[in-house]
Amino acid sequence: MQIYLDYSATTPCHPDVIIAMGKVWTEQWGNPSSLHEWGQRSATVLEQARMQIADLIHAPAESIIFTSGGTEANNLALMGIARTFTQPQHLIISSIEHSAITEPARLLEQQGWQVTRLPVDSQGHISPDALNDSIQNNTVLVSVIYGQSEIGTLQSIHTLGQIARDRGVLFHSDAVQVAGRLPIDVQTLPVDLLSLSSHKLYGPQGAGALYVRPGTHLIPLLAGGGQEQGMRSGTPAVPIIAGFGLAAEMAAEEMEAEGVRLMQLRDRMFAQLSHSPYLLPTGDLSQRLPHHVSFCLPPTTEITGKTLVRQMNLAGIAISAGSACHSGKLSPSPILKAMGYSDQQALSGIRLTLGKQTTLEDIDWTITALNQLLHRLMPQSAAIV
Repeated sequence: MQIYLDYSATTPCHPDVIIAMGKVWTEQWGNPSSLHEWGQRSATVLEQARMQIADLIHAPAESIIFTSGGTEANNLALMGIARTFTQPQHLIISSIEHSAITEPARLLEQQGWQVTRLPVDSQGHISPDALNDSIQNNTVLVSVIYGQSEIGTLQSIHTLGQIARDRGVLFHSDAVQVAGRLPIDVQTLPVDLLSLSSHKLYGPQGAGALYVRPGTHLIPLLAGGGQEQGMRSGTPAVPIIAGFGLAAEMAAEEMEAEGVRLMQLRDRMFAQLSHSPYLLPTGDLSQRLPHHVSFCLPPTTEITGKTLVRQMNLAGIAISAGSACHSGKLSPSPILKAMGYSDQQALSGIRLTLGKQTTLEDIDWTITALNQLLHRLMPQSAAIV
């Protein structure tokens, strides 16, 4: 029996998406910049996908800029805004951002930018007051992740975005984990930039998008032919983008029912594993991604999350760990560290994320397998008291 519980890392491409991409590859493969029939057929596919993705977040189609994925969308948001200034300014991010935000922020810091990293509480929440107090006269952009991929916590993006808007500061959110799982309406959500990714919502890998509120000025990262309204040069990967578009359309149609189903499975897993003497839930258990379950181990154990991932894999179950491995040496999760966990606990985080193919039987079998593994690996002295 094999069970995949790593849907936050990537989702399997939906069969209908694969069929649709095959049709584009064989029948609509022209360069969408070409004026002849072949090019115009391809351009039509591209614009249909743009509308499908725009509809997912209730945006005007012209506000969607296609990228190669969420990482490029995040980089375009931060670096694209930064490039509009001739002198370094002030940027605010949270202390629990994805590396696709923290690394561009670090590069900007090396170029003289001032970067404030907002602290979070033990559940991973940013204080609105802390954001308000951090805004300076030279603050030009705030970037806060919508749904944290490691701990599942959802931020109050409406509140945080409104603070930035009231202070005249642009606001970006990495919504890669949220789009297609929870409703997003950029007509009411006070965001100026929003990052999306195809392979998180059953589309193909290799496509993403950046929503850019009309009137928001960016300078592109790539110089070239001026595709995507001059924001992202290069011939678009039309079949991949077509798959992204169809996946977004299906996500919008299925979101409500699938969200309820996933939350029921998620809550069952939390309820059952809360009886374990070795597991501590991480993140906010209510303001949380609907498909997301995460834990860490007691501070008295030396077992790492990577060890649990490997052992569960031997049992045919795919989960993931939060700690990173650099040159063979494990590093504590910066997300758990920011939430106040010890180095040892920040090495022990695990994440189980559910998806369309996850069944009740999968949940119950995983609970049994994980409990058996913990009882085998963990010393009695490590039990939570």
